Amino acid sequence: MKKILYAVLATVSGLVLLFSYRTSHVEATVPVAADTTTSGSSTTGSSTTGTGTTGTGTTGTAGAAAGAASTSSSGLRDGTYTGSAASTRFGPVQVQITVSGGTITDVQVPEYPSTNPRDRQINERALPTLVSETTDAQSADIDMVSGATYTSRGYLTSLQSAIDQASS
Repeated sequence: MKKILYAVLATVSGLVLLFSYRTSHVEATVPVAADTTTSGSSTTGSSTTGTGTTGTGTTGTAGAAAGAASTSSSGLRDGTYTGSAASTRFGPVQVQITVSGGTITDVQVPEYPSTNPRDRQINERALPTLVSETTDAQSADIDMVSGATYTSRGYLTSLQSAIDQASS
């Protein structure tokens, strides 16, 4: 009888401990893109491709005629360019670049997976790394972040879209 009582108490204690364990203590975080507004830019419209990516492209602050004059040796026109949103398993990723003097001077990520604490935790670590590598490499030829494969792929797709807009 004593053995049964100890077994029941151990089982109840184990269940209480199991159900009271919290796996995540991540609080809501501020999005990476603190300021996504740009002055003097114009939107070209929405586009959809067969891969399920949608987005809005933004042309730079220079007009088409002045755009050719502000193109530097890197081939990028000055202005702010928003890449198309790349669909990932956990949500869309969209990148916005600012080009000044023919170099990428700022990268914002206005849209990224952040619906649950785990997504926020992953992207809080991955996005600053991707942004830093982009400004260092001045291209979409950067490494992906381990543990954030889906976000990295979406980021690279959207980044290449923004760079393509800046170079055309």
